[in-house]
Amino acid sequence: MTPRQVVAIFLLSFLPSAAAGGLLPALIPRATLQLGTARFSAWPTPELTTRCDAACARREAALEPQDFQEYLSYETLYANGTRTLTTVELSPRGSTTERWWRRHARRKRQIYGMDGRFSISGNHFLMDYPFSTTVKISTGCTGVLVSKRHVLTAAHCVHDGTDYVKGAKKIKVGFLTPVQSAGNGTRPGRLVMRWARVRRTQVPKGWIRGPNAVSMDYDYALLELRRPHRRPHMKLTVAPAAEEMAGKRIHFSGFDSDRPGELVYRFCGVEDETAHLIYQHCDARPGASGSGVYSKVWDPIRHKWERKVIGVFSGHQWLEVAGEQHDYNVAVRLTAPKFAQICYWIKGDYKSCQNE
Repeated sequence: MTPRQVVAIFLLSFLPSAAAGGLLPALIPRATLQLGTARFSAWPTPELTTRCDAACARREAALEPQDFQEYLSYETLYANGTRTLTTVELSPRGSTTERWWRRHARRKRQIYGMDGRFSISGNHFLMDYPFSTTVKISTGCTGVLVSKRHVLTAAHCVHDGTDYVKGAKKIKVGFLTPVQSAGNGTRPGRLVMRWARVRRTQVPKGWIRGPNAVSMDYDYALLELRRPHRRPHMKLTVAPAAEEMAGKRIHFSGFDSDRPGELVYRFCGVEDETAHLIYQHCDARPGASGSGVYSKVWDPIRHKWERKVIGVFSGHQWLEVAGEQHDYNVAVRLTAPKFAQICYWIKGDYKSCQNE
């Protein structure tokens, strides 16, 4: 058996084998507690790197319903530095994990190491959907617009698992905006970053577990802008199995640090997947963390393929299998409970999320 096959069996062994349909679980808030003011003592991490072995994967795969309720409780940081903790309950009407899948044929490994990124040039393309939904986070990451006022990004861009990062109190969201060239009132010239202030930041408690327990599984956060923006936004959906994605591919755009001032796009095939993570070899550099990972998924109501956000790009993970190290870039998949949580954060009413 090759190392590649060992990795595949290891990763897929933590996926339930039977598909089970179910309603979207309702994330119901139960109590909100006032916490002390954040210290903002952590240093920003432009690229998250973690390590995982068999014990690590088994621990995450053995979660009970009460664990989900604890991890989906969340902390809210306000612009004045105050914060609250909201405890939640998951309604038993729906599945508390997600719609699972069966393993099908193996996927061919993508080229890893050669730079497969594309810099998006030309104002027409940069201002066009879906590239126009990508925004920059002032702490050095990327985000994606998911409503008229909300930006989805990675949790490690605002919190290191113990405390909020320096700059999170006055965190801003940057929009690439064309400006008129001097002496030319008809054609747009260069692009500049226009910054918008954030009203509040929400992070799942599954991420706030201390530096020794940092896991990519809950590496996502939602920023609420003080004022609505005028850009289109991307829709969210519960991440399907790779076999249900067009071409079994994922896509994302970000502000990679090695190409300052440029928006960088990439796509690749899904290598492997677990209950919480999508393993892939899309080329990425620091700064791309927090990018909205999307795919074309089939919409049964509109009877067409649509681009929808299925996860958040987190960073890099070294996976130890049978004493051998294997490396992947990793995205956090939007499971049904995570989708229900983010939907509640956006709409403020869990009942309105039941038909999503």
